[in-house]
Amino acid sequence: MVENNDRQVNRMKAAANAGDRNRWRRFGGSHRNIAALVGLAVICIIWFAAAHIVDKPFLFPYLEDVLKEVGYSLTDMYVLRNLGITMRRVLTGSLYAFGIGFPLGMLMGYSRQILRAISPFMNSLRQVPIMAWVPLAIVWFGIGDGPTIFLIAFSGIFTIILNTISGVQDISKDYYHAARSMGANTLGVIKDVVLPGSLPGVLTGLRLAIGLGWMSVI
Repeated sequence: MVENNDRQVNRMKAAANAGDRNRWRRFGGSHRNIAALVGLAVICIIWFAAAHIVDKPFLFPYLEDVLKEVGYSLTDMYVLRNLGITMRRVLTGSLYAFGIGFPLGMLMGYSRQILRAISPFMNSLRQVPIMAWVPLAIVWFGIGDGPTIFLIAFSGIFTIILNTISGVQDISKDYYHAARSMGANTLGVIKDVVLPGSLPGVLTGLRLAIGLGWMSVI
């Protein structure tokens, strides 16, 4: 049983350490913004040329037509009203995910015993595809905002937990020793070392959770 728990713990750590906190920054380098603009311009040129070569707007719409419709949508109150509803759902679901995932991630990152106890359940739940929860979400919350907010929160909660665990465990042990050598108790260590030290991981988890929330809007 202990060996199985150790495997679950190691699996949770591997998932947490596989986060992309610095991955995109490392890939892009210092000129990633300029490269993104150049890439966007190349895509637009290819799109424009290919659409006119195919010359079948129903299958491959013209770039200028798409831009025209985007401009029209930005002035259409019906579209803007529904965009506001979607944003409210995403932000609400992300806040629920943060409210549950942040304290759980803190506890699991700080205490190995809690990590061992909870990681088997976390690993089991996070393997379930998000769409498999749709029927249950409708049964539990009915028709309306409830199922959507639940799915958004559920899709982001594990990302927040894993990145928070990684953020806590990335803190050097020297900071803990320094705080305790100056007389800090457990609450002081959490307040002055764990919370500020894990902030990069927490913010990364929240950012990714919001992105996953947009993908889960149905």
